[in-house]
Amino acid sequence: MDQPTSQTLRQPQAPALSQAEIRTIILGIMLAMLLAALDQTIIATALPTIGRDLGDLEHLPWIVTVYLLTATAVTPLYGKFSDSHGRRITMLIGIVVFMIGSIACALAPTMIVLILARGLQGLGGGGLIALGQTIVADLVAPKERAKYQVYFASVFMTSSLIGPVLGGFFAEHLHWSVIFWINLPLGLVALLIAYHGLKKLPRHDRPHRLDLLGALLLVAATVSLLLALSWGGLRYPWGSLPILGLVAASVVLWVLFGLRMRTAPEPLIPPGVLHNPVVRMGTLSACFGMGTYIGLTIYLPIYFEAVRGISASSSGLALIPLMVGTVAGATFSGRAMARVKHYKRLPMVGLSVAILATAVLALFAGRVPFIGIEIILGVISIGLGTLLPVSTVAIQNAVALHDLGAATGAANFFRSLGGAFIVAIFGAIVLGGAGLSEGGSFETLAATAASRGVNLADVFAYVFMAAVVGFGLALAFILAMEERPLRGGSVKAAEAAIAD
Repeated sequence: MDQPTSQTLRQPQAPALSQAEIRTIILGIMLAMLLAALDQTIIATALPTIGRDLGDLEHLPWIVTVYLLTATAVTPLYGKFSDSHGRRITMLIGIVVFMIGSIACALAPTMIVLILARGLQGLGGGGLIALGQTIVADLVAPKERAKYQVYFASVFMTSSLIGPVLGGFFAEHLHWSVIFWINLPLGLVALLIAYHGLKKLPRHDRPHRLDLLGALLLVAATVSLLLALSWGGLRYPWGSLPILGLVAASVVLWVLFGLRMRTAPEPLIPPGVLHNPVVRMGTLSACFGMGTYIGLTIYLPIYFEAVRGISASSSGLALIPLMVGTVAGATFSGRAMARVKHYKRLPMVGLSVAILATAVLALFAGRVPFIGIEIILGVISIGLGTLLPVSTVAIQNAVALHDLGAATGAANFFRSLGGAFIVAIFGAIVLGGAGLSEGGSFETLAATAASRGVNLADVFAYVFMAAVVGFGLALAFILAMEERPLRGGSVKAAEAAIAD
């Protein structure tokens, strides 16, 4: 492993920031992260209106898919670039690209132009979340860092709650383009705060060369895999030539990327980051924990509508316990992490509770009263929430300061991949269990299941059992993660924390 030295940890830093300056920077970061998080939720309820207005329903899913592809693929690039050239300039680039993409989306005259503009928007939004977490790591020591992760959890909760409501309101009462125009005032405020506030941010960057070939291989491998996961079972059968071809191409590209990592003078992701056991175990735990959570947020509304018989708008409200609980769990875990020595115990207990609650949901999927389901979802999300600050802070605590961006970017990248993978698994269970053909859609789910005599409650029981497995893997990896003392302000503590 690339061992950091005392000189590395004593790099010159900017003067200490006041609490007021830190709060201003945090506010700017939260706005930037809100841009990326809100844009993934606000568009969902406006999609039918966009399709009708632009006269193209066939390519409508690509509005969501292309943003996911580009945003996920470029996340590690932002981390590496910020390690080389500084967080401030990298954050400014991300915000500006995102705003340009938003303008292009709002002005798009056709569906194809809108899809291309969403891809551009994803190139900007892909690094905002990981950069925000990295900047907090530059500002405060790991012992105090976890409590700031709570603010970011509140950003995701806010976007999940108000995004669909705003999207539907704008599309129905104003115009669907407003969901993109609203990014401009938010982006300008975030841009101004980042431009002025981040001037005093401590810098740990080193002069590096960006591995463009490695970046190209990573992007191509990621896009191939996400396309296979997005299309498999919906657009094409899982065993069809297009899906198998995409999977084969992704495997080959990942192998080439691995070879490039071994031979490049300065690989895109430093080998010391991937070889670090804390980074590896923490990333895998977050990957399965958050991936399972994302899968539940997507398929629970279908469960509510198809099995419990409630309306689409009510199913959104029924997800509130799942959204709010993660913030509650992260708040408790983040505050406690700075005060306890064995911080791993927090997510160990939390994930164990989440596993038990999900198992109850799996065993009694069709018989639990609605209020009981809401309580169970709250318990699941609180338990999962305890993992979020612990995994992020533990990963950042285990690497040298000049590798913070690469480590945080890699963790977010693999977490996104985990989400796409688990969503695909849940989709395969639902589609296969209901007997839908490759051309089927979730709108015809209940009718197809009824015609085949399939009880959808039993189908979703398997989805919830898969969620038990996902949370179980998250628990296994957090158990395997080494618990290193959190760095305080001294060089000696930092060296002790990141030495193997």
